[in-house]
Amino acid sequence: MTVDVVDLARRIAAGERRALAQGITLVESHRDDDQRDAARLLELVAARTGGAIRVGLSGTPGVGKSTFIEALGSRLLASGNKVAVLAIDPSSPTTGGSILGDKTRMEMLATNAAAFVRPSPSGGALGGVASKTREALLLCEAAGYDVVIVETVGTGQNEHAVSAVTDTFVLLVAPGGGDDLQGQKRGVLELVDVVVVHKADGPRGDEAQKTAQYYRVAGHLLHHGRAWQPPVVCASSLERAGLDDVWAQVLAHRAATASTRAQRRAAQAERWLWLCVESELLARFKTAASVQAALPAVIDDVRAERVSPGRAAQRLVDALLRR
Repeated sequence: MTVDVVDLARRIAAGERRALAQGITLVESHRDDDQRDAARLLELVAARTGGAIRVGLSGTPGVGKSTFIEALGSRLLASGNKVAVLAIDPSSPTTGGSILGDKTRMEMLATNAAAFVRPSPSGGALGGVASKTREALLLCEAAGYDVVIVETVGTGQNEHAVSAVTDTFVLLVAPGGGDDLQGQKRGVLELVDVVVVHKADGPRGDEAQKTAQYYRVAGHLLHHGRAWQPPVVCASSLERAGLDDVWAQVLAHRAATASTRAQRRAAQAERWLWLCVESELLARFKTAASVQAALPAVIDDVRAERVSPGRAAQRLVDALLRR
C-alpha cells in the first residue's frame, strides 16, 4: 500500500479511528515496503505511547471473555475512559483464515466513539497473541486510548505471551472449572495478577465461591513469598456484578507495581525484540533460494521416514549457511 506515513501519524495522534485501523493494518502487513513504513510510523508516534493501562485477559473458550470485556469496557467508558480492545482470534491451521467475530460480540464497544475494537488473526503465533500485538497496542496508546485490553486466543495453559505486552494479566475461569489439582496447575497461573471467576450468577453463585477458594489456595502456593498475591474476584457480566471489584484490583496491582513498571516494560521490549528476530529469521529462512532448492528432497525423505524431522531440519539449515 502507498502510505503518507507522516500524515497517518498525525491523524492517529488526532484520535481518528479509521487512521488507527489503517496503522494497525500497516504494521500487520508482511510486505517489506509496508514494514519499512510501519517502522517509521512507530517512530513518529513513539513520544505519545506508554501512558495507557495495559491489561491482558485470558481464559478458556466459552468462559465469556468477550462478554466480560463488553461489560467492563462499558463501565470504563461511563467513567470517562477511552478503551481499546485488541482481540486475538485463532487462525485455521489448514486455511490460515480466522472468523474475527469478537467485534460482533462487543457491539456496544464497537459502536461507541470512545472505544476501538480490533480483531486480529493469531497467524499461528504461539502464546495467545499475534506477532504484531505490541505494535498495535502502541498505536492505540498514540491515538489517546488510556485503557488497552488485549484478549488472547484462549486455548489453555500456554497463554503466556500476553504478559510480555501488558502490565496486568487477568485470568477468567468458570464456576466448577477448578479443583485442588486444576487450580494448582503451573504455566499461566504463575503469571496471572488477577483471577476472575466469571458467570458467578444464579444457581452458579455457590459453585463460583468454591472455585474462587480453590484458586486462592493455588495462587498462595504459586506466588508464595511474592509482594503481590493475585486476588480472586467473582463477577457476572449478565448481572453486572463484581465488575467494579475487578477493576479496583487491576488498579491496585498497577499501584503496587508502579515503581517497577519502567523496568518491566524495558524487559518486555527486549523480549519482544527476540520474538521479532525469531519471526524475521523464520520468514527469511523459508524464502531463501538455497532452502527452496533443498526442500523437495528433504520433504520426500521425511515423508518416507528415511530421515527424522530433526535431522531434516539440520540439512535445511546447513543448506542456508552454505549459500
